[in-house]
Amino acid sequence: MAAAGGLGVLQGCSVRLAAAYFARLGHGMVADGSGPRMGSVFWRHCWISSSAGLGLSRTYGTEAKGEEELRVRYLEEENKGIVVLGINRSSAKNALSKNLIKMLSKAMDTLKSDKKVRTVIVRSEVPGVFCAGADLKERTQMNLKEVSSFVSKSRALMNEMANLPVPTIAAIDGIALGGGLELALACDIRVAASSAKMGLVETKLAIIPGAGGTQRLPRAIGMALAKEMIFSARVLDGQEAKSIGLISHVLEQNEMGDAAYRKALALAREFLPQGPVAMRVAKLAINQGMEHNF
Repeated sequence: MAAAGGLGVLQGCSVRLAAAYFARLGHGMVADGSGPRMGSVFWRHCWISSSAGLGLSRTYGTEAKGEEELRVRYLEEENKGIVVLGINRSSAKNALSKNLIKMLSKAMDTLKSDKKVRTVIVRSEVPGVFCAGADLKERTQMNLKEVSSFVSKSRALMNEMANLPVPTIAAIDGIALGGGLELALACDIRVAASSAKMGLVETKLAIIPGAGGTQRLPRAIGMALAKEMIFSARVLDGQEAKSIGLISHVLEQNEMGDAAYRKALALAREFLPQGPVAMRVAKLAINQGMEHNF
């Protein structure tokens, strides 16, 4: 696609500016690097317990980094049917790297065909951050072709998330900037802590949101407010986001730093008793209905 290619070139030309800008922001608001080169992907199955209940964990990670970048937990007992995607790139504030995009896409492929999955929650396992956007340090090492490919794969991932046949909930317990907010926008429902920070800040970097933000943000809050947010690169806290309809629920953060996740889990439990086929058809009808006039 010509448009996608042009956006990739635009973003490729701006990455050094972006890195400099985010470095000035500080306070944990950006991706500060992707770390060593990734190794081969591995799967690990283990049983874990948490406040959410006992569940089977399919953990995606990299041998080279030794970090479990994406933890996929299938909850059990009273939470059976709920799957939690836990992003865990603490070294880069959960920034979206090529490897993490690949891992999330692999998880989407698994979940979309699993009839036992009833609801998916996307959360961070790194305190104070949901996802800081694209990995800018990694981006500076890409040529223009690689940047274009990365943007296309990021957009495809967001579409895969949006098209999952079951309800999806983004639990925003920290910063969600750029691609991080686009990931949340691809979910059906968003809940956030009042201390969370959300924004599509790309225009500060002389680029535009490239993974669906320019389409999904207007659908969520209306065209005028979406333009205002994107034109100003404004960052909102949880209360502000709730007031304009960007999120459905806002919670005071708790000592554990997981208030949004706990609310997301409570919502997912409300969905469990409903007819699974009806839920899938309802989501499809709502999504398609938003694209047509009657």
